[in-house]
Amino acid sequence: MHYYNSYDRRKKQKSIFICVVIIVLIAAFIAGLSIRVLAKRKEISKELSFEHLEEMWNLEDYEGVYAQTERMLEEKPIQQSILVYRGYSAFYLAVSQTDTSAALAYIEDAINALRLSLISNYSKSKPQIQYMLARAYFQKNIFATYNCYADLAIKYFTLAKKDGYDSSDIPEYLGLSYAALNMTDESISAFTEALNIRESDKLLHAIGEQYYKSLDFSKSKQYLFRVVSESNDDILVLKSRNILGKIYLEENNLFDAKREFDAILAKDANYADAYYGLGIIYEKQGDSTKARSEWRKALRVQVNHPGALQKLNNS
Repeated sequence: MHYYNSYDRRKKQKSIFICVVIIVLIAAFIAGLSIRVLAKRKEISKELSFEHLEEMWNLEDYEGVYAQTERMLEEKPIQQSILVYRGYSAFYLAVSQTDTSAALAYIEDAINALRLSLISNYSKSKPQIQYMLARAYFQKNIFATYNCYADLAIKYFTLAKKDGYDSSDIPEYLGLSYAALNMTDESISAFTEALNIRESDKLLHAIGEQYYKSLDFSKSKQYLFRVVSESNDDILVLKSRNILGKIYLEENNLFDAKREFDAILAKDANYADAYYGLGIIYEKQGDSTKARSEWRKALRVQVNHPGALQKLNNS
């Protein structure tokens, strides 16, 4: 009898021991799982922190910033600082694209984020946000095929400047935006302001082109002469010579016009506008055969050259 009692007691103790071991193992598993979950949450929390966002921004990891702000905005959809990072990163991703449709998608995202950031809360960074929004609209105007966004670029560049944002490139951006809207006087004024800040061949050509459009040929030639004589940028020199050639045609100075068009073709034999200009010279001299020959050359280089097409269709 004593033997059976002892056996039962040992059996019960063994069962208790097994239960304790199982409980300890379960507790250890739960504790380990909890630690891993907490560590993962801490890791995610760190990834979604502003410190990590700033770190990526300082490293110019715009793709990383763009991806992180998307996750952060799911929790805080109208927090200005996140929207600003979103807009800025989208802008820089847009200008780095080689595919226009991808660039437009990023620009749209940049504009949406920056516009939301302007209405979500006022801050001392508002003028800078306006400036970046203006640059986004300026870039969209370059990418867009049909619609014009230069007016919105002008609006936000002007607001940024008015609210105290100081950036030396604003006058040049304004000049280009006014030019896109054919607002010649405003464009000349902005370009002249930009030229006083930092002179460049590009600005000299831009001012000369705008004076040509406003029919102020004397002032136009002053700026274009400087580009032709001083610039090392062959493309700008050819563009300036082409405008000079057109001015001489307007002034009926056929000798100097021919000199400019010949100089262009000596540098670039595939410059359609130069062939077109030579055709106009021969037309004015009454030589329709040579004129048509030059216009056909223009079309061989540029099949849809509007001036050459019109001349050949009408003659």
